[in-house]
Amino acid sequence: MKLFITGISTDVGKTIASSIIVEALQADYWKPIQAGDLDNSDSHKIKRYISNDKTVIHENSYKLNTPASPHLAAELDGITIDLKKIREPKTKNHLVIEGAGGIFVPLNDKDCVIDLIQKEYKVIVVSRHYLGSINHTLLTIEALKNRKINVAGIVFSGHENKATEAIILRKTGIKCIGRIDQEPYFDKNVIKVYADLFRDNLLNV
Repeated sequence: MKLFITGISTDVGKTIASSIIVEALQADYWKPIQAGDLDNSDSHKIKRYISNDKTVIHENSYKLNTPASPHLAAELDGITIDLKKIREPKTKNHLVIEGAGGIFVPLNDKDCVIDLIQKEYKVIVVSRHYLGSINHTLLTIEALKNRKINVAGIVFSGHENKATEAIILRKTGIKCIGRIDQEPYFDKNVIKVYADLFRDNLLNV
């Protein structure tokens, strides 16, 4: 199984959600494009958060120095992101692929994050409640469906808002994989608790 983790925006909890999903499935992890924070990248965070010894964390296809939209970060590094150079790692294990920001974050003048999603991928959308998040969530899911991309489920992150979550689920018909509370901190133990809670839903997407 290949799961692509995307968010409705930046800083909505994609990496925490990815850590939980990786731990739940003891899956491999791959973030094709890392922009900025190269000494404390999302791959580093995944490694710190997971407990299992089966997961392989694969190298980024692009490591960009500036924490910015990938198209700009690449330009500042004097390069252009080429989708042909983004090659999925070979593995017989489950693979969790983490996107960058939302699905229409530009990678270059032509391509966006959504163009990284292959037809065999199942997408999990991470949504976090804020003013405007219902619209952002519905737009994200609508755009994925318009491309005939398999949206396998949604993960809610942060403070619970029952009205927001209920209307999103009703309007989209998407399965809720689980919700991640606004925890005071995340470590291996907290991630493992969520992994145990999410596992059955993930195995049935």
